[in-house]
Amino acid sequence: MFKKAVEAKSHQRLSGADRKKLRRTVQNRFSLLTDELLDTILPPKVEITVSKFQNRVLVYSIEGGCPMFFDIDGRGNEILPTVFALWEAPEMLPSFMLKGGEVSRYVLGGADLMFPGILIPPQGFPSFLAGEIWAVKVPGNMAPIAVGFTTMSSAEAIKAGLRGKALRIAHYYRDFLWESAEGHYVPNAGFWEDVVMEDPAFLSASGSGEEILDASTGQQTSTGNEEDESALETASTSAKNDTEEEHIVGSMNELNLADDAANTEKQNTLSTEEVDALLDQCLLQALHTTLKEKDLPIPGSTLWANHVLPCRPSGITLDIKKSSHKKLSKWLQSKASTGMITVKEDKHKKEIVLITVNRRHPDYSSFKPEKKKVEVSESSGASSTAQAQSEKMLEIIEVYKPSIHNSSIFASVGEDKGKLYTASEASDVVFKYIEKENLVKPTNKSMVVLDPMLCDALFKGAIKKGSAYPSEIHKKDVGSTFIGRMQPHQLVMRGGGEPVVRKGAIKPVQIMTERRQGNKKVTKVSGIETFLIDPDSFGSELQKKFACSTSVNELPGKKGYEVLIQGGVIEDVARYMVEHYGVPKRYIEVLDKTRK
Repeated sequence: MFKKAVEAKSHQRLSGADRKKLRRTVQNRFSLLTDELLDTILPPKVEITVSKFQNRVLVYSIEGGCPMFFDIDGRGNEILPTVFALWEAPEMLPSFMLKGGEVSRYVLGGADLMFPGILIPPQGFPSFLAGEIWAVKVPGNMAPIAVGFTTMSSAEAIKAGLRGKALRIAHYYRDFLWESAEGHYVPNAGFWEDVVMEDPAFLSASGSGEEILDASTGQQTSTGNEEDESALETASTSAKNDTEEEHIVGSMNELNLADDAANTEKQNTLSTEEVDALLDQCLLQALHTTLKEKDLPIPGSTLWANHVLPCRPSGITLDIKKSSHKKLSKWLQSKASTGMITVKEDKHKKEIVLITVNRRHPDYSSFKPEKKKVEVSESSGASSTAQAQSEKMLEIIEVYKPSIHNSSIFASVGEDKGKLYTASEASDVVFKYIEKENLVKPTNKSMVVLDPMLCDALFKGAIKKGSAYPSEIHKKDVGSTFIGRMQPHQLVMRGGGEPVVRKGAIKPVQIMTERRQGNKKVTKVSGIETFLIDPDSFGSELQKKFACSTSVNELPGKKGYEVLIQGGVIEDVARYMVEHYGVPKRYIEVLDKTRK
């Protein structure tokens, strides 16, 4: 549905009557949605904008916020929640649980969900009818990653041996609907760029959800190697057959999970003392190899997801709940009591934060980090090739600049109004102001009272004229609303060179194949300058790579250049840009005009 970028034809605000009609339609459509959850997703007194697209799709968004629902046929018969709405109310839809986080790569690549990729709960396969709306989740993460329609009933699925397509995906995390949302965000640290894994905060929490996770883990152990491999192979086949772009992406996301069940069984045999020792080993490995001083302070969930987990031995599942500490916060506090690290609890985000590392501590000094195995090159030319490839690697960082709306907040806390900030840095600034002005509501610590300056920074110009401004806001909404009022920029850097600042959203590379006289195919590539690729060098590389003639011309009436390649090499060029220049898949648009 939103695999390719589509421009909206129009945007308009809903009238009061239309807002009420939309709320009634949503409430009738989703029986599990309570009045409280509906007020969270579609606040009664907040303006709602509807965007109309050429394919008749209507997208309903909170003004100044994210899209919450989309109507496929434009008549209200097939209205579905977006992932942003599901993150606010994950219980509004029944959901299929994937067999593992690695299977989510295919869903995020645009593939439909196949039955072999679904984890069957201990109580048996759920009952459903064809055409029902279901969400998709990953074990250990309660935030859904996709939504779609069932292709057959549960009875038909069982008759078919639980093979074939289970869910026709209509919308998923990181598709163009998610990308187009102002201030798009991720619900937890388990959401990565191309895969969704378990949520560290969910793993460290006790009580609600623990039994579900344990059941999911146990079922994975008993599924066996054949089912896991079948799930991945079936999902890969679906991804390759959907569109040309998905075929390109799918061929690069090959996975080998043949030993998952055996590894899970091995993990289950570890004693509590062995898990404790493994945790300490992974932490020391991370402190020595991946965690730098510039990364500090760092939230505990980020430390766990980005540093501790990647340092675990290959094939081992690291679960904090199987240790003697049970929680991530208690484990880090125990390490702090030994003097190796310093931690404190962020009272705003209710999360433990690693502040400093004592690199003179005996445990740190005596630990010898494992070195990654590096394959020896057969020739001296191989090392030079690897170095050349690393120089071509691309890094894109989303940053924000204070706007006229919220520059006063930065000035009030002594921050530079002309500087570029990451999303976390900008969020820290607004919470620093809230702490300075003591704006947390005494009777409800989760709410923030809006003083005139903060209210203007968050809502001035976004509230309909004549409507009352809100007097308070939930803490979890402060950061995203504040960032949504800033000017988005992109830092583009290649091979560790000087970063180039691009204002606004990045325009994708366009690769198009068309026919010329004599029924000859040509492929055109434009927009590569945005990603710091030299057109002349790129054309020369393709000429050698594909043994064809290339030329570089200025775009008529536009800034930039166009690389013209003889032949229909649209797939090869897209793959080459991803593999050799590191251009993310979502920034590549392909159009084959030679197909009928």
